[in-house]
Amino acid sequence: MANYDYDVLIIGAGPGGYVAAIRAAQLGLKTACVESRATLGGTCLNVGCIPSKALLHGSELFDEVQNGHFATWGITATPTLDLGKMMAEKTKAVGELTGGIEFLFKKNKVTWLKGHAAFEDAHTVNVAGEKVTAKDIVIATGSSVTPLPGVTVDNAGKRIVDSTGALDLDEVPEHLVVIGGGVIGLELGSVWRRLGAKVTVVEFLDQLLPGMDGEVRKEAGKIFKKQGMELMLSHKVTGAKVDGKTVSLTVEKSAGGDEQTITASHVLVAIGRRPNTDGLALDKAGLALNARGQIETDDDFRTAVPGIWAIGDVVPGPMLAHKAMDEGHAVAENMAGHTGIVNRDVIPSVVYTAPEIAGVGITEEQAKERGLAVKVGKFPMSANSRAKANRDTTGFVKVIADAETDRVLGVWMIASLAGSMIAQTVQAMEFGATSEDIALTSHAHPTHAEAVKEAAIAVTGKPIHM
Repeated sequence: MANYDYDVLIIGAGPGGYVAAIRAAQLGLKTACVESRATLGGTCLNVGCIPSKALLHGSELFDEVQNGHFATWGITATPTLDLGKMMAEKTKAVGELTGGIEFLFKKNKVTWLKGHAAFEDAHTVNVAGEKVTAKDIVIATGSSVTPLPGVTVDNAGKRIVDSTGALDLDEVPEHLVVIGGGVIGLELGSVWRRLGAKVTVVEFLDQLLPGMDGEVRKEAGKIFKKQGMELMLSHKVTGAKVDGKTVSLTVEKSAGGDEQTITASHVLVAIGRRPNTDGLALDKAGLALNARGQIETDDDFRTAVPGIWAIGDVVPGPMLAHKAMDEGHAVAENMAGHTGIVNRDVIPSVVYTAPEIAGVGITEEQAKERGLAVKVGKFPMSANSRAKANRDTTGFVKVIADAETDRVLGVWMIASLAGSMIAQTVQAMEFGATSEDIALTSHAHPTHAEAVKEAAIAVTGKPIHM
């Protein structure tokens, strides 16, 4: 047998990579993880999920005081914004979590190899000039911002920024133009709108949030407009020019024509992400990319080359941290000779705006495209007792079930706690639940989650409270 330096080598210490490394080590495999950042946790912990949620939370508190929710409850206050303090608290949260991953590496005896990795062959990589060998290698390098032709991002200049730059602005924009009406653009646009910026969202498609259920997308548009965002749907940005503290954007309709100029103080480019595979020298390992720049794998996360595995944003599927984490756990189990499975049909997605937007499974539109006969149950949050009591009645829950078997195929919702509420439906779908199963399951009263029960009842009957 070959004498390798490690049983397992993980390339990338984001959510997928660090989970794979820790789990592999727990299973008794000698494990190393390559990471070039100064801290572990990848995009998610450093410049993605965690810092954005910290700013979403802080800005939501400010907005509640500034724009009426406090007043609704007879609480009068005049807030002042200390942006530096808010940013410092965000940075503190990031440091605590990235430091926590480093602690877990030490606790589980995972070796952190600092530097970039490039393949020399299927079992050898070069890290900072040193050759490292492993029986199994996992590619978990994540993704980076997709560039937009004609719009040059300069995070240092802080006028045209990507998601990383938008998390570190040192002033509230006077007018922020967000290019892209997906999750990242809407979340970060919400942060700065709450703190006082005028926000304009330019989206190529005719609705926000591509991939989500049609009714959710339509209702989300209404909500964001009501909150004060200007939405330019079916439009595209074709160019941008920075002049001091002003950015001039050239915008036209998606179909072409009707060109106009928008002047802004800041621009956020948020049109999507692409897999990080540059510099890995995949060809030396015998690997090739598909047409979308991804690494294809089988259901066990094996690539076409024996001993090389891939997970997370570099493989097909939604680019979500929790999907990568599930795959990291599963691939470690598989490398150790156990069984690791991820049900790719039941991966939830959440937009952490206010209210939150969440979904799992297929949309009603996808059901029709596949020729599936379905039954749909809906329940408005305005009829939910806890939402009424809290005065946060925006949104609804929608359950999509197979018309013949009643098995739940998808659940979509808009609610203040949608990101937490979706979990019970994910678990229900994982176990093949029917809408009747959810309808007959006791839900604590009064809770927002009762809306899920009522929507499930609505699939085959009439909700009690509507």
